Amino acid sequence: MTTTAVQAAPARRRGAAAARTRHTLGRVLATLARSVAIFVPVFLVATFVTFALRSLSGLSPARIQLGEEATPEAVARVEAQWGLDRPFLVQYWDWFSGVLHGQLGSSWTNGADISTLIGLGLGVSLSVATFALIIGVLAGFGLGTLAALRRTTWIDRTITGFVTVISVMPAFVVGIVLVAVFAVGLHVFPAAGYVPAQQGFGPWLAHITLPAVALSFDVIADVARQLRTSLIAAYQENYVIGAVVRGLSPRRIFFRHVLRNGLGPALATLGLKFPSLVGASVVTEWIFGLQGFGRFANDSAQAGDVPAVQGVLVVSIVLVVLFNLIVNVVLARVTPASQRGV
Repeated sequence: MTTTAVQAAPARRRGAAAARTRHTLGRVLATLARSVAIFVPVFLVATFVTFALRSLSGLSPARIQLGEEATPEAVARVEAQWGLDRPFLVQYWDWFSGVLHGQLGSSWTNGADISTLIGLGLGVSLSVATFALIIGVLAGFGLGTLAALRRTTWIDRTITGFVTVISVMPAFVVGIVLVAVFAVGLHVFPAAGYVPAQQGFGPWLAHITLPAVALSFDVIADVARQLRTSLIAAYQENYVIGAVVRGLSPRRIFFRHVLRNGLGPALATLGLKFPSLVGASVVTEWIFGLQGFGRFANDSAQAGDVPAVQGVLVVSIVLVVLFNLIVNVVLARVTPASQRGV
């Protein structure tokens, strides 16, 4: 081989690597553009429906502040102070403009800024939900992969039975058991309360571990079942059989062909898991004494604080949209089917 050919080989490899990088970036950007094109109309419709809930509910700040015996004149005066005497579309546009700037209005019960109130509780819930998702993904992927690799054996049957049991266990029941065993009995974790991460990583992690574990069971079950099913299906595909015939190692077949093609359904299940963990944690937050997002939503609904409930719904919509956007981008990057536009 000539010196020129030897020097040209690295250049060709660099060119091929650059072309693959551009191709991958193009796929990710195309997926991002498609997702945004879908999610923007969804967000607009969802916020409109959310704002319309006030009119449908029949609630009024005057009834909360003045009581049920308030005169019509007093009610009209209070509603005018809140701008509720203006046309519906004018109210919606003012509210939506505020939403775009991160302003969710003021609470009917105490006049506090809703964005601030939600921010205080959301930090707690996001900490717990993120840790629960990490636990659920790691444990679910491990169990699902092991069950698929040992399919039809006692290991597969044991894992399948385990995830079936934990999938029907309510988070509040798991939380009570965890408190009784690890907080009251063994004194390993605190039973209640929350410490911000700024005050120390160790205390913060200790306070969110038990509620995160309680919330993670549902994620573990869903991820493990979806991954097991998709991996077993991938093993039966022709390209895997062809790889076996060509003599590729089981390790390479699993990581290069089976796992990448089987990740899609398991990743897709995560699209709604994170927002649901944040929103469905109200009972768990009561058990562990956490002033989180779910508890704030429950208290606002019981008080009839419509602007606060609307703010909770908007934040929930944003969480769903953002997390699904992230999942779609990850799917486009790691799964071959998504890369082909399937």
